[in-house]
Amino acid sequence: MGEAVIYEDGGNGVVTLTLNRPELRNPISDREMVDALLAALARLESDAHVRVAILTGAGKGFSSGGNVKDMVIGGALNTGDPMKTRRGYKDGIQRLPLAFRKLEVPVIGAVNGAAVGAGCDLVCMCDLRIAGESAKFAESFVKLGLIAGDGGSWLLPRVVGWSKAAEMALTGDMIDAREALACGLVSKVVPDADLMAEARALAARIAANPAHSVRMTRRLLWESRESPLETVLEMAAAMQATAHHTADHAEAVAAFIEKRKPKFSGT
Repeated sequence: MGEAVIYEDGGNGVVTLTLNRPELRNPISDREMVDALLAALARLESDAHVRVAILTGAGKGFSSGGNVKDMVIGGALNTGDPMKTRRGYKDGIQRLPLAFRKLEVPVIGAVNGAAVGAGCDLVCMCDLRIAGESAKFAESFVKLGLIAGDGGSWLLPRVVGWSKAAEMALTGDMIDAREALACGLVSKVVPDADLMAEARALAARIAANPAHSVRMTRRLLWESRESPLETVLEMAAAMQATAHHTADHAEAVAAFIEKRKPKFSGT
């Protein structure tokens, strides 16, 4: 069957993570996939040379979210015991948004095909999002008599705004790539054949910057989603004090004055 998540270090600070269950359209609700994705995120975080990651799905779809066959009573997502099911969510898929929240490495979502339910919410966990022309998205839980048990009700309004999030969540309807672009769910739509090339080009632009400033910027952006201005300013001052005393900052200033390209060392 192979690895649930393929970790590919392309060099130059760029890593590609590929959800690798194409025969099921890459569901992320089972424990194996959750654990594999968490391990990949931890590996990203621990490697100081990694500046940015790309997340995509193998095969024809980004992620189908939950495997509906696991939702029958007695299945992996419905134990038949409400307390066990609750614990299953907390110990399972709910660990993903928390891990993305703590991550300092920015993630580019390269959305190929369908991103449905938890798959749509996984897209929202990414910092930047590019879609192929055939991509489609649905916050489809309501159509199964469910709610977003993976943090989607927190994530989606912060990405597309309250009204569009309510429309998507309450109807469960599918939207295409162009509508996703219009509402801000993705920032760019490209031909399917160009999706990964576009994602890598964007990743290269990010990776060209010093690793420490990329990571601190990502963290500060996430803090700004939920913290008061005073808290964000205090954190920014502390981070900036650190950044001013790095070799890469000194190199950037010297390169600007000398009218040359900087050569960053990651220190």
